[in-house]
Amino acid sequence: MTMQQIYLAIPLLPLFAAIVIGLFGKQLPRAAAHVVTILGVGASFVLSVIVLNDSMTAAPYNETVYSWLKSGNFSFEIGFLIDRLSAMMMVVVTFVSLMVHIYTIGYMAEDKGYARFFSYISLFTFSMLMLVMSNNFMQLFFGWEAVGLVSYLLIGFWYTRPTAIYANLKAFLVNRVGDFGFLLGIGLVLFHFGSLDYAAVFSVAPQMADVQINLIGNAQWSLMTVTCILLFIGAMGKSAQVPLHVWLPDSMEGPTPISALIHAATMVTAGIFMVARMSPLFELSSTALSFVLIIGSITALFMGFLGIIQNDIKRVVAYSTLSQLGYMTVALGASAYSVAIFHLMTHAFFKALLFLGAGSVIMGMHHDQDIRNMGNLKKYMPVTWITSLIGSLALIGTPFLSGFYSKDSIIEAAKASTLTGSGFAYFAVLAGVFVTAFYSFRLYFLVFHGSEKWRVVKHDAHHDDHGHHHGLGLNDDPHEPGWVIKLPLILLAIPSLAIGYFAIEPMLFGNFFKGVITIDTAAHPAMHVLTHHWHTIYHSATGMSLHGLLTLPFVLAASGVGLAYLFYMKRPDIPAAIQNRFSTINKILENKYGFDSFNERVFAAGSRFIGNKLWQIGDVKIIDGALVNGTANLIGKLSGVVRKLQTGLIYHYAFAMIIGVFFMLSFYSFKF
Repeated sequence: MTMQQIYLAIPLLPLFAAIVIGLFGKQLPRAAAHVVTILGVGASFVLSVIVLNDSMTAAPYNETVYSWLKSGNFSFEIGFLIDRLSAMMMVVVTFVSLMVHIYTIGYMAEDKGYARFFSYISLFTFSMLMLVMSNNFMQLFFGWEAVGLVSYLLIGFWYTRPTAIYANLKAFLVNRVGDFGFLLGIGLVLFHFGSLDYAAVFSVAPQMADVQINLIGNAQWSLMTVTCILLFIGAMGKSAQVPLHVWLPDSMEGPTPISALIHAATMVTAGIFMVARMSPLFELSSTALSFVLIIGSITALFMGFLGIIQNDIKRVVAYSTLSQLGYMTVALGASAYSVAIFHLMTHAFFKALLFLGAGSVIMGMHHDQDIRNMGNLKKYMPVTWITSLIGSLALIGTPFLSGFYSKDSIIEAAKASTLTGSGFAYFAVLAGVFVTAFYSFRLYFLVFHGSEKWRVVKHDAHHDDHGHHHGLGLNDDPHEPGWVIKLPLILLAIPSLAIGYFAIEPMLFGNFFKGVITIDTAAHPAMHVLTHHWHTIYHSATGMSLHGLLTLPFVLAASGVGLAYLFYMKRPDIPAAIQNRFSTINKILENKYGFDSFNERVFAAGSRFIGNKLWQIGDVKIIDGALVNGTANLIGKLSGVVRKLQTGLIYHYAFAMIIGVFFMLSFYSFKF
């Protein structure tokens, strides 16, 4: 196979598998669903590794596959840009997707929609690959919308649950808000740059840096600032940044495998990838970068606080994802794009691991997701325990584990940034270290250590619409799932341990992203400072980890773990007392800062009010009342008048004829 054929095969193999299982899944044996899709995604993963290896020596590939549409001077094309950034993303997407496909065999074994689920996740993989491989804004937007559509289908996979339908509708609508901004940004690019091709746009971007445009009245706005902020609004929706974050926690209504695939490792990182790809544009607007930095800081800190009070095991991990996406966004705002992508990669592995570990716990607990009903599961689920511990340690930034290298680099980048808002950003990511450690190990201790609360809290056994039994009986014991569950956990734990150690030097301080990511180091010195620290203080990944043991982030992380141990292992009465003492703060957190209620009262209720008034005035009164019924009523009244002339008496008609002749003669006599 030539490299061009490999590039085509990588997205088309999952698409072919999705079509085959989607159309013929009911006719084929049940096992065909996972065999066909795993072969498709597995082959894509192997080919992606080949592409990544090739990209280390070959020049970037940037070609059009075919022209979709030509309109005047504009051309809309499907094409591939294969460089180290897209190749690395392809490997991450296909590897995590492959792990999720294998895991799904066990998790969805008894589900009626087995084939449909495999078709959806394979289709999602195709959509995400088209997004990261695109060489133009049109194809980027196609992949962007396609992952949103498949996410909608997967969140509402159990469509008989009202909560699932509410969640997928919420995700769809919130993402439409972000995508509207994204589309406006793409429109500005097309109008002012005259092309949607990345290379063409980036080449003329420096000449457009000082261009001003009129949006409202005579006010002048920077074209680059407006364009970048609009593009980032798209990222705020897809990558769940405040205030467009509200859909992600509710999306936990979907099956656990898609929580790992979509809401930890791939779809929610699409916005991060997009901003990194657009670095030649963002570097030309410090205002846009400050906006990115501040939004990311707020998300990183305040979403972490919400993870502290959650009791649903998946929602704790979901809020953790929101917080970590905030960290990536802070790195983007500080112009440390390579650090954001590095954290994207490490986070993909350990967060997918944590989600799949949570799914294993849920299966072991007979689909009870309340962490207050668990305890001492390490005795019954040793593989899930040790892999979840690795994921948690990576998440909090433990030296030598993958999360440490990327997370500490983000903190250093925020500290080194000179942009407006960088001081708050540094405080937010630093405080977020403590918060992350606290809620992560609160979850870990309540689930895997302590007393076996499921023995004393007997639940009412019931089944949902999908035959899942909820809660352990008094004599039930949790159980470790089979190897189709354990194998992905082990394979994801390996990069969660080691990938950061081996990848940090080439990705951040080597030539891995040379020619791919653009940074104006004079205006945005964060990466220059990080590189200086690497060569003068750390010298190696080992040196960075050893130095990390003496830094404030490590102290904060250790304090968070220690406090979680004290509160939930030694003195469980303290959290309850704090909750009572600070009931107002607790209520604010339980209400998620009021974002949901505000959206429902203002936007949802406002939309319903406007719709209701448009119906009452426009539909009922104007269209039905005045136009349709009004016309009928007018004709009816005229008919009533005319009907009175139709009496059926000959002398009435004769009289009318005489009067008519009289008026006619009078008219002609006056005329002549």
